[in-house]
Amino acid sequence: MKGRIKSFGLIFVGAIAGILVSLNFQAIGQLATRSPLPVEELRSFTEVFGAIKQNYVEPVEDKKLITEAINGMLAGLDPHSAYLDAEAFKELQVGTQGQFGGLGIEVGMEDGFVKVISPIEDTPAYRAGIKPGDLIVKLDDEQVKGMTLNDAVKRMRGKPNTQIVLTIARKGEPQPIIVTLTRAVIKVQSVKSKVIEPGYGWIRVSQFQEATADNMARQLETMFKQGNLKGLVLDLRNDPGGLLYGAVAISAAFLPNKALVVSTDGRTEDARKKFYATNEDYLRGAKDDMLRNLPAAVKSVPMVVLVNGGSASASEIVAGALQDHKRATVIGTQTFGKGSVQTIMPLGNNTAIKLTTARYYTPSGRSIQAKGITPDLIIEEPGTAQARVREADLQRHLNNGEEKTAKPATVKPAATPPAAPATPAEPPKPIELGSKDDFQLVQAIAFLKGEPVKGQAPSIAQTKPAAKPN
Repeated sequence: MKGRIKSFGLIFVGAIAGILVSLNFQAIGQLATRSPLPVEELRSFTEVFGAIKQNYVEPVEDKKLITEAINGMLAGLDPHSAYLDAEAFKELQVGTQGQFGGLGIEVGMEDGFVKVISPIEDTPAYRAGIKPGDLIVKLDDEQVKGMTLNDAVKRMRGKPNTQIVLTIARKGEPQPIIVTLTRAVIKVQSVKSKVIEPGYGWIRVSQFQEATADNMARQLETMFKQGNLKGLVLDLRNDPGGLLYGAVAISAAFLPNKALVVSTDGRTEDARKKFYATNEDYLRGAKDDMLRNLPAAVKSVPMVVLVNGGSASASEIVAGALQDHKRATVIGTQTFGKGSVQTIMPLGNNTAIKLTTARYYTPSGRSIQAKGITPDLIIEEPGTAQARVREADLQRHLNNGEEKTAKPATVKPAATPPAAPATPAEPPKPIELGSKDDFQLVQAIAFLKGEPVKGQAPSIAQTKPAAKPN
């Protein structure tokens, strides 16, 4: 039996080598020229393959075995590399266009469970009170343990108006939380804006999609037509990121022409690039420059960038660029710390792999991978006694890498030192960002006015009147 398996394995080694050669990846070709194929390891792989084919209790299709092997290879690298089957690849393409069906949660994997990174605003998950750091342990009656992230995402997505039951483990809660959610068409309005009060504007980017830069430019034009602004708040809180060129465009709107926005560094030549505030680096083939008609005052208006632990990837690129060029004061809390670049590599059969190919660096040379952007001014969020999940908390996260020469960011303490947060009797409802109850935004406007800034909103315990003696 063992001899038959070995014989099968030798034949399969050749087949696998042929598959590797046929994959139309420049990176794989370059790697192959530098190092020979690991024949012994491939032989071990094929022996396992042969053993499963001949001895497993039930027949297993070759396609399933190879697909699961690919899944395992990529999942073992870092939290962001993944195999995308035809459905997942299509959903990714649709998602960057700002519309998909599901619950509205940005997720990752932790200890075999789905971990919530950030709920998306105005979605079923957000309205139900799903929180960053929540572990989803069951989907309906099925245990999440053992599922791939793609499988779990597929289960959560579905036709609008259908329901799914999530069982959630939350830090500090002794019992699992069971939530019934109704799926909806998730239309992410990536840019919102309004004049908070005369002379002070707020513009929020919730995700970097294909149309984000164009939408932001239109809303900035409208805002500046209402009157000269004395200050502008760019709100990137809970923005999980998105398209790199979108981040370059948003940065370019506020930075001088040809200013360095971000650089990337990886093993291949394609992974080593610099992106500047020029239309060549953000138009991506579009004929019309969406930033062309922006008023000149956009480049000089006093700015605050609001961030928190849900600000990741592309939003960190923008915050880091504006901070390094001293174009804006970054206010809020430490960001997520996703400083890596993923490249989508189509496989030719409507599938693809999402592979981490580079780290990115801010203009001053800072790598924020597993660190995040440190705000210039720390302003705590109300109701965040529970620590947020960040890149450094994810299993197999990419290390920071060797930083280029960079000056560490100087953190200014807020006027009022943060007090120890009181434990609320019940989880607070999500605060509508941009509303009068948005404590961090209120402090950002106060900062732009030159008024005193508070480091933390009063806790429930602090706001209760003292008990009267009997």
